[in-house]
Amino acid sequence: MKCDKKGLLLYAVTDRSWLNGETLYSQVEKALQGGATFIQLREKNLDQDHFMEEALELKKLCAAYHVPFVINDNVEIAAKMDADGVHVGQSDMEAGDVRAKLGPDKIIGVSAQTVEQAILAEQRGADYLGVGAVFHTGSKADAEDVSHETLTAICNAVKIPVIAIGGITRDNVTELSGSGICGIAVISAIFAQKDIVSATKDLKEQTLRMLENK
Repeated sequence: MKCDKKGLLLYAVTDRSWLNGETLYSQVEKALQGGATFIQLREKNLDQDHFMEEALELKKLCAAYHVPFVINDNVEIAAKMDADGVHVGQSDMEAGDVRAKLGPDKIIGVSAQTVEQAILAEQRGADYLGVGAVFHTGSKADAEDVSHETLTAICNAVKIPVIAIGGITRDNVTELSGSGICGIAVISAIFAQKDIVSATKDLKEQTLRMLENK
């Protein structure tokens, strides 16, 4: 499955902090019903066997919706379970090394905070960039804030698609217009909401509106 700009419009990153007795599977299904265009499985504390089991179930679910499914950080599991790809941070692994492990047809996303990091990731074979935190965020205590100027400079410096991440909500997404991004990645703006389906629909509409205001 290839990575195109449309597919990166509304990129949902999972988080089991807000399950409240629900399964991650059902929350992801609601996000897909609401129109999420990309799913990243992000698990920091799950043991290998449960992670694998969950990843395989979610891969099937995403395939049914024709939405790319990638794994956060864990290149070994992504390769083993044949995910559509992986998203790695600056410290996780060079994009070139990931490409060598996963092969030419997998999606590789790389987090970047500076123009230099962005250019390097593109040169090493990244398919898209996740740039942030564009707003202050509670989900990553160590995330550096990235200014609108830097976000725009990164979009201008690379040919691959760029999505913004970090603290994005339906209320501030319009502030990203004109930066050159092709979509947004969110965690709590979808998964912490009481009605995930309508929150996702609403966020998607706001994002499309933001992209129209070039």
